[in-house]
Amino acid sequence: MSDERETERIGSAIAAAAGHLGLDLLSYAHMDDDHRGRFHESIRDIAATLPRAVSLGIRLSGPVLDTVATAPTWTYYHHYRQVNTALDQAALLISGAIQRGGYRALPVPASQILDWELLRAHLSHREIAWLAGLGWRGRNNLLVTPEYGSMIRLATVLTDAPLPRPVRSRLETECGDCAACIGACPVGAIDASPERFDLDRCAAQLRRFSREERLNTMICGLCVKVCAGTEGRRRETAGAQREGRR
Repeated sequence: MSDERETERIGSAIAAAAGHLGLDLLSYAHMDDDHRGRFHESIRDIAATLPRAVSLGIRLSGPVLDTVATAPTWTYYHHYRQVNTALDQAALLISGAIQRGGYRALPVPASQILDWELLRAHLSHREIAWLAGLGWRGRNNLLVTPEYGSMIRLATVLTDAPLPRPVRSRLETECGDCAACIGACPVGAIDASPERFDLDRCAAQLRRFSREERLNTMICGLCVKVCAGTEGRRRETAGAQREGRR
């Protein structure tokens, strides 16, 4: 079988497995040694043999995020956990489809911190999704997608299977003049430049929320709630214009 036909076969198997999983985003990434070298040491050796990735995303509920006024709520906490569970299930099923196709696959948890000092997981789902062309790094240090902004959760499947090309080319920062996330952050961790994002301030506030709201989970949601992405901003502008004509 030719390489092109094999890639098409695997892509079809993944699409078939993903079709009923409720995913809003799905694309593919091809990684180099530099990318894999930044993975957590617990998977770094095995990842050296898995040079490609499937990036998965599920959109968060807008009405659930609307409950996050000044702090994360129990409604958001439950939704956050359920979306992560759905992503883990999707990663598991897609991994199964890849393995039945004759290749190896490693599903990476959607949300599992391994280094609490540096808030490091197995890998950066955001970076994999950027390689897969799903979005760009926003001012809030999260992935921003054109369709849903930062209102998403992500997971990753590492594999040695031949994968299709990404859905689109890698996207550079397209936040434009939107600075909604800067004003939404209660501790000023977000700057105009993503490179000046203050992780220490953000992490400290996450710990305060976890303690004060008794969630026992480091979540916030305030900058996520206001980040609609380029298409979302166009929808908001169009809606405001329609209201103005009434």
